[in-house]
Amino acid sequence: MIAHAHRSYAPFFANAFAWNLGLGMTYILIPLYADHLGYSGVAIGSLLSAPVVLQITVSLIGGALTDRIGGKRLALLSSAAIAVGSLVCAYASSLALLVCAQLCFVLSRAAFWPATWSLGSQLPGERGVQLGRLNSITSAGQIVGTAFAGLVLAHFGFRAGFWLLAVLGGGLAFAFMAIFAAPAHRSHGTPLPMFAAYRALARRPAIWFGIMCAYISALPFSLSFSFYPILLVSEGFSSDATGWLIALRALGAVLAGVTAARVVRKVSIRSIPVACALVVALAVSLIAVFKHPAPLSALFLIVGLGSGVMTLYFQILISDLSATEMRGSALALGGLGWGLSHLTTPLIMGALKDAFGIAVAFYVIGAIALVWALALAPMHAWAFRDGKPR
Repeated sequence: MIAHAHRSYAPFFANAFAWNLGLGMTYILIPLYADHLGYSGVAIGSLLSAPVVLQITVSLIGGALTDRIGGKRLALLSSAAIAVGSLVCAYASSLALLVCAQLCFVLSRAAFWPATWSLGSQLPGERGVQLGRLNSITSAGQIVGTAFAGLVLAHFGFRAGFWLLAVLGGGLAFAFMAIFAAPAHRSHGTPLPMFAAYRALARRPAIWFGIMCAYISALPFSLSFSFYPILLVSEGFSSDATGWLIALRALGAVLAGVTAARVVRKVSIRSIPVACALVVALAVSLIAVFKHPAPLSALFLIVGLGSGVMTLYFQILISDLSATEMRGSALALGGLGWGLSHLTTPLIMGALKDAFGIAVAFYVIGAIALVWALALAPMHAWAFRDGKPR
């Protein structure tokens, strides 16, 4: 019976792997393609950040739709959107077309995360273990995608890379989700107005603490698809070496997904989110200090581990304080921190790079992350009362 259950979940986890393989490919292909076309740091930062305004809005709509129609339909839409964006990129030669492609990728991410997190939180078994397994598989997909994109780019060029992104991250992911037997979506009583859950959730301090945790957990993620590749290429690394190094961040997240469920059992323990945030802040700054592959490899692994544990922490926190019928809305609202990180980080980094250089930009973003980490301690005290989230 248990083996049969695991087989029935296999298409769900395969979808998560394939979609994140595509996502990992975008980390290398998009910023390096924009850099190849000669755009400035501000232009690249704007290209990667501006569409995230749409992502934040669509994520909230996606969370509400997940509660109404179920996560499977949104996951299918996500796979279709990444395929369309990839094909646009394959023939894009102007900033306007790249922006159109980015809008497709943003729509894909905005639909994928609340839908998949909600589905994962509803799988039978211990919630932390299932979400940890999901996080490990998504990170493994990013490892393969990032490394694969570097190799494809080095040997076959950008157009081949974008075509493979459409086939693997779009078509293959769509096929796996199409055959997944998702948990039956049930409406409990008379449906509430579409955004009513957000009004109730926004009154809870623990939600805002979860948003802060999501922001810092997404920071290495935001840098991976924006300025990590540019930093490494500027230091003389080839595109395939850059892919392998950035893939180590996702490997750290895989290790976090496998092991963190044993650590993150009580969200009321303040030391877990604060320690993870401090690790992320310090590692982000130090990555710009070292030039040798050995310390860089260790730092990418560490930053992935810290952000991976923090991701699982905020997922469990949000899931614990929300009922199943509003789980998608709660995870979308908590995941607002991810959207804000994807919006602000490339913009800040682009402006700093143009003004002071790429290394100084990383030092400053690391200092901002350090202040953010220290602010989590008083925020935790506000978000919890008697060991329970408020």
